[in-house]
Amino acid sequence: MSTTPMNALSELWSRTGADPSALARVTLTGADPVLPSSFAVGTLAQASIAAAGLAASELHRLRTGIAQAVAVDMRHAAVEFRSERYFRTDAPPADPWDKIAGLYRTKDGGWIRLHTNFPHHRDGILKLLGTRLAIREAQQGATESCAYDRDAVQQALLQWDGEAFETAAAEANMVVTKTRSLAEWAAHPQGQAVAQLPVLEIVKVADSPPRPLPAADRPLSGVRVLELTRIIAGPVAGRTLAAHGADVLHITSPNLPSIPSLVIDTGRGKRNAFLDLDTAVGRDQLAKLTASADVFIQGYRPGGLAARGFDPLELARRNPGLIAVSLSAYGHVGPWSNRRGFDSLTQNANGINVAEAHAASLDARSGRLPEGESERASKDSSEAARQGGAATGKMDRPKELPAQALDHAAGYLLAFGAMIALHRRATEGGSWLVRTSLAQVGEWLKSLGRIDGGHTAPDPKPDDIADLIETSDSGFGPLRAVRNAAILSATPARWVLPSMPLGHGKPEWL
Repeated sequence: MSTTPMNALSELWSRTGADPSALARVTLTGADPVLPSSFAVGTLAQASIAAAGLAASELHRLRTGIAQAVAVDMRHAAVEFRSERYFRTDAPPADPWDKIAGLYRTKDGGWIRLHTNFPHHRDGILKLLGTRLAIREAQQGATESCAYDRDAVQQALLQWDGEAFETAAAEANMVVTKTRSLAEWAAHPQGQAVAQLPVLEIVKVADSPPRPLPAADRPLSGVRVLELTRIIAGPVAGRTLAAHGADVLHITSPNLPSIPSLVIDTGRGKRNAFLDLDTAVGRDQLAKLTASADVFIQGYRPGGLAARGFDPLELARRNPGLIAVSLSAYGHVGPWSNRRGFDSLTQNANGINVAEAHAASLDARSGRLPEGESERASKDSSEAARQGGAATGKMDRPKELPAQALDHAAGYLLAFGAMIALHRRATEGGSWLVRTSLAQVGEWLKSLGRIDGGHTAPDPKPDDIADLIETSDSGFGPLRAVRNAAILSATPARWVLPSMPLGHGKPEWL
C-alpha cells in the first residue's frame, strides 16, 4: 500500500519543525500512477514540489503577514520531474547520451551500468577496460585495447565480475554501479549507512544573531544565492529559488564539461558566470561573493570544495548566517560517501531498477502488481544473479524509473531545506547546513510504497502536456518549457530572467 501525498508532505514538513498549521493551506490533487512505474513517482514529485512551494509561502508570510494557499496537481508535478524531456527551442541541442553509456552484462552473470556522457568519464572507462584487455591479449600475442564501441565494451566487461569492475572504476574516479536488488542493497554497507539517514538534514553549524528579512513582494526578494552545481539536482534547486524571487548566480568553470540541454532547461531565472576555482584568482573572487551571499549551493564531489576552503564551517566564519546547501550521490557517511554518482547509477545500485523490471514484467502479464510480489521479485532477482541467470536470459533486464526522479526530488528538497533554514535564520539566528543525497531520496521513494499496475499508466508525450507549457525568451531563442507546478495564490512562481549560455554574465552581485 502506498503513502498518500498529503501524508508524505506532512511527514517531511514535520521533520523540519515548521509550523504544522501551514499544511491546512495546501491542496493536492491527482493520484498515482501518473507515470508508468511501480514506484510512487507522482507522490514523490508532488510532495517535494509542494514542500518547496509551502516553504516559500511561509517565508512570504514571515515577511508580510499574508498567508496564502498552495496547490499542486500530481500530473503537473510528474511532468515537471521530466522538464528536460519536454522543453523545446528552434535549434535543439544535440543528444547528450554517449553511445557506450548504459547497461552491460558481466562475467558473473549480472549487470553493470556505465555513465560516459562526459568525455573524461568515457575516456577513463575505455582506458580501464583497455588495460585489462591489453594484459590478456598481450599474453596471446595481441596488442589491441578496448575500442569506442558498444560491442567491444561488452566483450571487455565479460572479463570482469560486476563488483570488481565497480570498485576498480571508483578507484579510478569513474562513475559505474553494479545492478543490485532491493535486498542486496539493504545488505550492502552503503545501503545500511544510508538507511540510517533522514531524507533531508538541516543542521545548525554555528551561532549568529537573527537576520530578519525585510518586507518584500515575493518570498525570496533580495536573497542572494550562489549555485555551484551541474546536471539536474543542484540546478533544479537554484531554478526553484529563482522562481520565488531569489537572485541566483550560477558559477561554473570554463574547464568543466556541461550538458547543453540541461543548461537550457534549468537556467531559467538565473544569472551565470565563469570562475576557475583551480586558480587563486578564481577562489578569491568566489570568497568575495560568499561574503555577502545568503545561500551557497554546491554539488561538487564530496570534499572537492572543502579542499579549496569552502566547507560549511569556513563559510560560516566568513559570513555568519550563511546557509550552506550540499548535494552528494550516496550520502555523507558510509564506505561510498566519497564516490561520485548520478541518478541513473544510484537507482541501478539501490535495487530500484531490478524491482521495476520485475514489476513491469508482472504488469505486462496481469495488469497489476500482487501484494508482496515486489519482495518476492527482488529475492528471485538476487537468486538469478547468483546462479548466473542473467547470462542465460532468466534475469529481467534492469528497468529505469520513467524520470530522473531522484535528481529532481533532491533539487526541490534542497530548495525546501534552504528556505526552511532562511526562516530559522530570520527568527532564531545561526548558520545552517542543508544536505541530502540521491541515495537518501531513493530510500524515501521506496518508503512511499508500490503501485499496483503502475506500468499500465500512459507515458505522457509532448503533445499530451501542452497545457503545462509556457513560452519565454532565452539566449537560445524562444523557449517552450514546463512551468512551475506549485501554484501560490498570492505570489505565483515565475522566472524573471531568461535562460542564457554558460559564462554569459559577470561574477558579481546585482
